[in-house]
Amino acid sequence: MAIECPIWLDACYVQKTLRNAEQDESIEVSGITVKPATVKGDNYSSNMHRISVIFSRIRKGQKIIETKSLIAKVIPESTPEDEDMYVGFFEVEMSMVSETLPLMNKALTELGMSISLSAECLYVQREDPVHLIIEDLTPAGYRMAEREAGLDLNHCLVAIRNLGAFHASSISLAEKEPTAVKKYTRGMFHKDHGLIVVEFFKSGTKTLAEETAKWPELSPGISEKISKLSEVIYEKACEVTRLEDDNFNVLNHADFWINNMLFRYDDHQKPIDYKFVDFQTCHYGSPAVDLLYFFGTSPAIDVLMQHREFITREYLVTLTDIMAKLECSTTPPSFDDLQEILRKNAFYEVVASFTILPLVLVDKSKAKSIDEILYADEKFENPAYQGESYRKVMTRLLPLYDSMGLLDL
Repeated sequence: MAIECPIWLDACYVQKTLRNAEQDESIEVSGITVKPATVKGDNYSSNMHRISVIFSRIRKGQKIIETKSLIAKVIPESTPEDEDMYVGFFEVEMSMVSETLPLMNKALTELGMSISLSAECLYVQREDPVHLIIEDLTPAGYRMAEREAGLDLNHCLVAIRNLGAFHASSISLAEKEPTAVKKYTRGMFHKDHGLIVVEFFKSGTKTLAEETAKWPELSPGISEKISKLSEVIYEKACEVTRLEDDNFNVLNHADFWINNMLFRYDDHQKPIDYKFVDFQTCHYGSPAVDLLYFFGTSPAIDVLMQHREFITREYLVTLTDIMAKLECSTTPPSFDDLQEILRKNAFYEVVASFTILPLVLVDKSKAKSIDEILYADEKFENPAYQGESYRKVMTRLLPLYDSMGLLDL
């Protein structure tokens, strides 16, 4: 079913938003067009609308006509069971885009760096209807990469270097204003999340166990191990993402996968710039949260197998360089330290590949909304697990995970 435009999202509302955001009472909106900003399978936790605006303003005594494109992210209609989840996730994003990210971006800008981590936020509203308005990055040339193909090495390097900048700026901010960063305590995996979140990960893993039992390429023992893991996977994910104060910690994006990455390209279609989007599960903790989630969801399988160490080193080089420029007192990890951090938390990559990677590789014609996945005939139903692309990737990854002991309870 297509997402309907909210009644309140009209020209009058947009005019008020623009006037407040730009501190310009001369703005007069003459027309807007509202269309869905994403297709099914690209976004799972909000309703997104693209607003094309035609407006005038007075500049130097002259009336000028301008156009602008905005994105409205609106909390989805929800059942009583999942209302707390959506409200909680939206509160995190609204806090990030209106408070924390502007400070992180400011720190990088003051270094003279051209990096900007995110779109500009124009407005947030925490009461009904809960929503936020941000700039649309599409007119500036930003777009999603082709998720079904996975990221090639060039895309991975652009993304991971920006992750290094994101983490470094969060460390600088944590040293100066600890509460601005350390207040993000829940993330995607936390004991206080409702059953709807837990069910997504447990049911997805159970479905994977059922599918892998049909794959003759794999040892039957792997399917049995995955089946047992399905009962505890959420709890184990909570364990590996739990904050340990004495460790090297950063503010994680915590949903760092291909659907939440926007790239800008040169004339040869080579990625040259990057923006983060969707900040609903940001989480202060080990950088392994972002790195392992990324490895488990986003690179093309050959890139993952051949260039993991190179990508990791590029992340660390950027992190260390920007931390030094920001004059952070925190000591960055060595490469060996970082490898040990990733080894210690490696199960998190398993979680990502079990539950998020299917959403990446699903055929667009078979993509479902989160409600369709969780509530179809009152049972979990996700055809992504039956896709040939996902099978090809997992028949390479699962024996590796098994040899590392990651499938054992």
